[in-house]
Amino acid sequence: MTEYIAWFDQLTMKDVGLVGGKNASLGEMISHLSQAGVNVPTGFATTTQAYREFLIANGLVDRINHVLDALDVDDINALTTAGKTIRGWILSAILPDTILAAVSQAYEKLVASSDQTAISFAVRSSATAEDLADASFAGQQETLLNVRGRDQILEAIKIVFASLYNDRAIAYRVHQKFPHDKVYLSAGIQKMVRSDLGASGVMFTLDTESGFRDAIFITAAYGLGETIVQGTVNPDEFYVYKRGLTLGHPAILSRRLGTKAIEMIYGDKKSTNDAFTLTRDVDAERRMRFSLSDAQVEALARQALIIEQHYGRPMDIEWALDGLDGQLYIVQARPETVESRANAVLERFKLNGTGAVLAEGRAIGHKIGQGTARLIMSTNQMHEIQPGDVLVTEMTDPDWEPIMKRAAAIVTNRGGRTCHAAIIAREMGIPAVVGCGDATTLIKDGAEVTVSCAEGDTGYVYAGLLPFEHTTTDTGKLPDLPVKIMMNVGNPSHAFAFSLIPNQGVGLARLEFIINNMIGIHPKALLAFDQLPDDLKNEINSRIAGYQSPVDFYVDKLVEGIATLAAAFYPHPVIVRTSDFKSNEYANLIAGNRYEPHEENPMIGFRGASRYLSAAFRDCFELECRALRKVRDDMRFTNVEIMIPFCRTLEEAEQVTALLASYGLVRGKNDLRLIMMCEIPSNALLAEEFLQYFDGFSIGSNDMTQLTLGIDRDSSLVAHVFDERNPAVKQLLKMAIAACRKQGKYIGICGQGPSDYPDFAVWLYEQGISSLSLNPDSIMDTWLHLAKIGK
Repeated sequence: MTEYIAWFDQLTMKDVGLVGGKNASLGEMISHLSQAGVNVPTGFATTTQAYREFLIANGLVDRINHVLDALDVDDINALTTAGKTIRGWILSAILPDTILAAVSQAYEKLVASSDQTAISFAVRSSATAEDLADASFAGQQETLLNVRGRDQILEAIKIVFASLYNDRAIAYRVHQKFPHDKVYLSAGIQKMVRSDLGASGVMFTLDTESGFRDAIFITAAYGLGETIVQGTVNPDEFYVYKRGLTLGHPAILSRRLGTKAIEMIYGDKKSTNDAFTLTRDVDAERRMRFSLSDAQVEALARQALIIEQHYGRPMDIEWALDGLDGQLYIVQARPETVESRANAVLERFKLNGTGAVLAEGRAIGHKIGQGTARLIMSTNQMHEIQPGDVLVTEMTDPDWEPIMKRAAAIVTNRGGRTCHAAIIAREMGIPAVVGCGDATTLIKDGAEVTVSCAEGDTGYVYAGLLPFEHTTTDTGKLPDLPVKIMMNVGNPSHAFAFSLIPNQGVGLARLEFIINNMIGIHPKALLAFDQLPDDLKNEINSRIAGYQSPVDFYVDKLVEGIATLAAAFYPHPVIVRTSDFKSNEYANLIAGNRYEPHEENPMIGFRGASRYLSAAFRDCFELECRALRKVRDDMRFTNVEIMIPFCRTLEEAEQVTALLASYGLVRGKNDLRLIMMCEIPSNALLAEEFLQYFDGFSIGSNDMTQLTLGIDRDSSLVAHVFDERNPAVKQLLKMAIAACRKQGKYIGICGQGPSDYPDFAVWLYEQGISSLSLNPDSIMDTWLHLAKIGK
């Protein structure tokens, strides 16, 4: 280490003042985590002393301060002029001989230590006010990739120095109240990972949307990582469960195939006019594959976990896969700055109106914003954005930050959930929908729109200013209850966020939601894929891309949905109801009309246990069981319990439990509990007999009411008679509760009734029910209402 140069392996986080946050973090990982399995490319950094002496030697300190002291950063034109002027001064300045000599000597030493014949480098900015726990400053300064030779290194260092005065960096420092003259820059010179021949991406050691801490979120795309950071590519996405990773179990919770339309590769830079890098299209066959194998995803997640444990906080990490040596490298790590600051206040947004969907993409955050759409296609139009407008553009990059804070919401054609624009939108608390594809075509400038990120992974842009609710609840002061409060969950994409609501598990996880939304294809069509006509094969092939086979796609998607729910609520029980589609609902799936019968009243037809036991559907049910067995036995989510719906007779109860056992789901094995939906009058009337085959009941009050009162619950003509609180319905429920209590078995309810009627929840509570499984939006009110009754 010299006055002007510091080697990464000699640095720690104590050296932020010497080499900035980014380079100090690289040194920290090389110094302390290499032996633990974290793989970081070596290199060196220029010191902040070198930067200061460079400015002094060229007489730039006072000139820069004079310009910035008089600047109003909210005046876009003035900001642009000031930034361009200062950068011009720096780029035309001369590096002092002492700094030239130090960099040259370090460069020669680094080249000599490499076994590559055509070594190239990344030259990264690292500011003293960067990668802090309370302000990311992400992407404010430049990173140059594929820099070759001493002269290009020296050129790149000046470019990095000048980038401290990018328009976005100047404005961000002012908004974060960091004095310009107290922020210094270091340039990191790091061996390039040949991800131009492999893949790269970003990973967070929490879920960026909900703040859920037990999962690692990984994005990946082909080529150099700038395409993800800049938001020019929609990457593959993976979630990995930390506990499973630690215990050595299969730990990938979900996979999402990105379009990965382009990749960034090395440019042939022979002169200052040539590009360091360039982008090219990815061929169709590679787009339809995941850019990482499962083994590589888990290997990356293990490195992320080591880094998080070392730093003691959630981390934002950039990684690269070398296409030559096949190794995975960590190239940056910084504290995550948004969701890690979450507190005990639950904030919820709920859309109450409907409107035409103008565009949809990936939801960033969980808020709703609305205003006048402004189509801004270049930074020259920034003055057109007024406070409260909705910014609609091709993509937002760091140069746009001065106006992002004005927007009520942001909508982009391109980008993924870990692009720089998404990170900044989260940090500013602005809802954003990214990767829409054609938002700038579909949304007209000047139109009033509502941007909703409150409906799961998919964000929507609606026409008009739709009504919505915004509520906050302090979740840290709820009283204890003698009854368990569980929740009904269908969509796994909501699971992490819902798990933060006070709960004691999931009383109803609907498998049909996973089939309908994550799969969308009739299981028979996947089992008989080779016999399908070509048009159907083509349609299905577009959905199953990235998976080994049509059947593997079906099973793996079920596994992903169930495992995500199980991880979100672990160690609380998650009661998974096997598919309860009716024939008309199965027919709506792709190819479903080829396999489903027509029924006049499917509500009381071919569904539940009868379907599983039939020769026509048994092989489809076996796929569900295969998925459940993998989640419980391989991934070790023994908190998953199985619930059988619509079991009409004792004979069906005996046969379906035997069928489950034949597929490896044996009651009591590996602590497996089998629950039965109690939703048919026969279930309550013969409750003690049915309980011979099951470990308890979950009351389905909707079906119990329709079958007790003889009402088609889908008919609006008799809807006014439908009421779970009818005395006849209550009498049957009372019988079921008493039978379970007598045998010491589980008794809960997962129907709509307790969510709709607080007095019904109180009645169930008084009957001695052991759990109420409620819709997430009614949990807090019901909890507080029952607490008053219990006093």
